[in-house]
Order: sequence, then C-alpha cells, then structure tokens
Amino acid sequence: MKVALVNPRWNFDHSIYFGCRQPHLPLELGYAKAMLERDDHAVLMLDGHLFGRDDDDLAAEIADFGAAMTVVTTAPSYLFWRCTPPELRVPARFLRVLDRRGGRTVAIGPHGSVTPGATLRKLGVDAVVRGESEEVVAALAGTHDWSRVHSIASLDKGVVQINGPPAASTFVQAAPLAWPDAWLDRHRHHHHRFDEPQHGAGAEIEASRGCPYNCSFCAKIDYRDRYRRRELPLILAEIDRLVAQGVRYVYFIDEIFLPQRPLLEALVQRPVQFGVQTRIDLWKPDLLEMLGEAGCVSIEAGIESLTTEGREALAKRCRLETEDLAQLLFQARRHVPFVQANLIGMEQDNEALVAYWRDRLIAGGVWANEPVPLYLYPSSPGYRALWGEPDDRAWESAHQHYLAAFTEFSDVQDERPASLAELERECAW
Repeated sequence: MKVALVNPRWNFDHSIYFGCRQPHLPLELGYAKAMLERDDHAVLMLDGHLFGRDDDDLAAEIADFGAAMTVVTTAPSYLFWRCTPPELRVPARFLRVLDRRGGRTVAIGPHGSVTPGATLRKLGVDAVVRGESEEVVAALAGTHDWSRVHSIASLDKGVVQINGPPAASTFVQAAPLAWPDAWLDRHRHHHHRFDEPQHGAGAEIEASRGCPYNCSFCAKIDYRDRYRRRELPLILAEIDRLVAQGVRYVYFIDEIFLPQRPLLEALVQRPVQFGVQTRIDLWKPDLLEMLGEAGCVSIEAGIESLTTEGREALAKRCRLETEDLAQLLFQARRHVPFVQANLIGMEQDNEALVAYWRDRLIAGGVWANEPVPLYLYPSSPGYRALWGEPDDRAWESAHQHYLAAFTEFSDVQDERPASLAELERECAW
C-alpha cells in the first residue's frame, strides 16, 4: 500500500498554545514510517512545518504519489502531545485542501485519543487512532477491514464506534530512526537551549516514554502514559547516526528524563550536547555532576509550585521542601549551563512568596519563569476532577474555563487568545 504521513504547516495565531513554535522532528511519523517500510509499504513522509510548504503543495504531492491512505497529526510533534494547540484548524484545513485525493484518511494525536467523536466530526476523517500511533498505523495499512484494528474510532451512520482502549506501543525496542540529510539540514533549532548561540543541526529523540507520576495538570492519561525505558543500544545507535549526519545537539522529549547512569556514561563518550525535562527531586548531587559531564546544557525542571500545599494540590508526590528543591537546582546549575524551574500559577503561592523565590533562584543562576496559568487539558486528572470524563465538548469546556479564569497568559502570547469556536471555523462540524 502507498501511505502518506503528513505533519502540516502549523499556525499558532491567536492560540493559547504555549509550546515552542519552531519546527521539530515528527517522531511519531518517523516511527510509523519505519514500521510501514518494514512491512513493504511505500511511504511518503511530508513535513509542511519544517519545509515551509503550504497545504496545496502537500496535497498535490500526495495526489501524484497515489496514496491509498493519508495520516495527519493533530499536534506539532510527540514533544507537544501534552500541551498541544487545542484547536484543530490546521489539520482540518489540510484535509479540506487534500479533498480525498489521498485515499482513506486517518488522524493521529491527542485530540482523537481523548475525544474521538469530536475529532472525527471536526476533521471528517475515516478513522482516528487512540493513544500512541505508530503500531496502529502499521496495522491499518495491513488490512482493508479496519474493524479488526484495535485502538481506533470511526463513525458508522453518525454513531461513534470505538474499538478498544488507547494504544500503548511496546516502544522499548523501537528501532533507531533515520532522518534524511535534507531534513536535518533544515532543523537548525536547538530546542530549549539558551546557553550559547546555536550552531549546527539539532534533533529530538526519546530515551523513555510515559511517566510513573500522575500530576493533576499533566495531559497523558489517554496517550503516552505508562512508563517504558527504551533499550540503550537502540538509543545510542540513533544518536550515533545523528552525530554522523552533523547533529551536535539533541533534546530528549521524554515526559520525564529519569536518572540513568548507563546512558549518562555512554553520552560522556559522544560528541553531542543535549537538553532534558525532568523532576529535580529525583536526582542526587553525584548524578547531577555526571549529567553535566555527559553533555547536558539545558534542564527544564518541573517545580510547578513553591509551597508544599501547592505541590500537594497538583498531586506532585514530592517529598522535599522548597529549600531542598532550591539547593538541588543550584547544584545542577554548577554543572549545567542553563537550568529552569518551571512554575504554574497556584492560589497557594502568594505574589510576595513567588517574587522572593524567583529573585533567589535567578540570583543563583537558575531561571524561574513567571507562573503560567493552568490550562486543564481534557486528558489530565485536573480536568476529570472538575468535569468528569471528557465528552465531545471537552476542549470547548477547557478553553472557556481558561479564558474566563485568567486575564494574563503565558509570555509567548502577545494578545488575548481567541475562543475555540473562532479558531475552528474551518472545521467540518
């Protein structure tokens, strides 16, 4: 079968989206491509965001290719499935331009995982994959009878048909990804790097997937949930291939980069620098020193709240006091050029307390952001605690709550975000 895998050209105008807006490697499409080609399918993988290609251009190439199935993602990359743009206007616009010229259509991403009915109706696709997508996409390509494929949803005479729970791939044996030189030549962005000017190609990679914690704000329940660690030789083979192609910085997109001494020892021997997102309370001083020796130049540490009460409200399961966390952050900064303490706006953290701790951390060389307002993504425990299980209006509920609750937003938003209805005018429903 001929299969087209598409990352559309993203537009974040008027969105609440507060993730990085630079192009990143679409790892989910890379894994799917590897599995499809293993099964002898012909694959066309396109990235409108990375190459600056519009929908007409992408659709024309897919039509010329003669795709029997076209897969489009509803989030910019696996890196941002947990903080995706809530609106579906970008994939909806691409699918409308494609106009059935790419065979049967499939959407992958967080939207279809948590709200399959709404996603099917908004996009008009034949099926959505629920959960991690690469193995399910390969299964869809391998049969004409999609009713036999688990972890998908489709519409039958307007009624949503759900075939099994969201998928969690084996992942631990995920083969090393191979990116064309032309893709890496375009990928000059070094994600979350601020220690020095960025030279050479950057890339994203996974050492683990999922997280053993269940913080109330984290959107992962219906996708990328269960913690799995990838086999070390596969990680190193992928890194070595990237280095051979000229990559000198990689960012581990792991939900939580846990201390792994064997991986750090192996990275010490490789000419590559890297960034991670982690919980600082899980690290010991000797491992923080090794993290720096291994080439880490950027740590994004989820502190979230500066009070014990705030962290408990977020279900952080953190056993350390704020002073202990600060000392670990300072320890990390001795070995890593850029360390950030991520903060969320919590009612338990009064303005004076936040100002004190931010000033203290910044004076110690650790960047602490202005606390950002909390968006209750439908796949987070916080959403479920407030509204119950997500329904077809879940994204609308989360969006309306966010816009009503806050007057100031993240520092990447220069203007008030638009409503979801305004953003999704082009969607099918």
